[in-house]
Amino acid sequence: MKSTYFFLFAILFINFTSCISTKKLTYLQEENKHKDSLLVAVKKMQEPYRLQVNDLLSIRIKAIDQETVGIFNPINNANPNATGEERIYYDGFVVDTHGNIRIPSIGELPVLGLTVDEVREKIENILLKDFFKEQANIFVTVKLAGIRYTINGEINNPGSKIIYRDAVTIMEAIANSGDITITGNRKDVVIIRQYPLGQKVHHIDLTTINAMNSPYYYIKPNDLILINPLPQKTLGIGTSGLQSFTAILSVVTALATTILLFSRL
Repeated sequence: MKSTYFFLFAILFINFTSCISTKKLTYLQEENKHKDSLLVAVKKMQEPYRLQVNDLLSIRIKAIDQETVGIFNPINNANPNATGEERIYYDGFVVDTHGNIRIPSIGELPVLGLTVDEVREKIENILLKDFFKEQANIFVTVKLAGIRYTINGEINNPGSKIIYRDAVTIMEAIANSGDITITGNRKDVVIIRQYPLGQKVHHIDLTTINAMNSPYYYIKPNDLILINPLPQKTLGIGTSGLQSFTAILSVVTALATTILLFSRL
């Protein structure tokens, strides 16, 4: 009789400890849920992104003298079959292993470690000095060719993605990849970020509203985002109370049957 109570207690205990609570699944939770609150978005000054090797830039130059401008801008029909990301790959300017980009007539231009605004100013100064007068009304646009990131682990649609925006939050990156699975650890999302001197590993808890103030809430180009599994997946017990109960009951039933068979021998 005591063994029966023990088995029942064990089933209930493991059942409640193995299922995943809503606190582990809910994003950006507020501490005080009893009062309506106004979330004041105080956006911290994000460090401007500084260009690295293999970054892809989109550069466009406009001026009154369209004929001269044409030697700098890519030819639209150079790759007629290329669309979307392919066109940017062919028409963009990649930062080579020496930290330079190659621009027609200008040649090699060192950009490693610069921001896109600094690159724009650098190109404008060269154009005004060697090719145009101030009356030409030069207008230079320099942008990153989208923000590329890679996301793996407990995510519904893993892989490398690219979002054509100037700023992308980690919530947008996750939504763009089909959301984290029910067995994914939202409390400890790992971000491996590229820096000029190497890589650094960062962590962010997406279940708290304070995540919006994290310096890692906005992703950077070439970020690697890893979603690790919760212990429930490792144990293979189940993600809900019913699944856990069914799995544990099957194990206990099998054990009980085995004990009865051996006791009759």
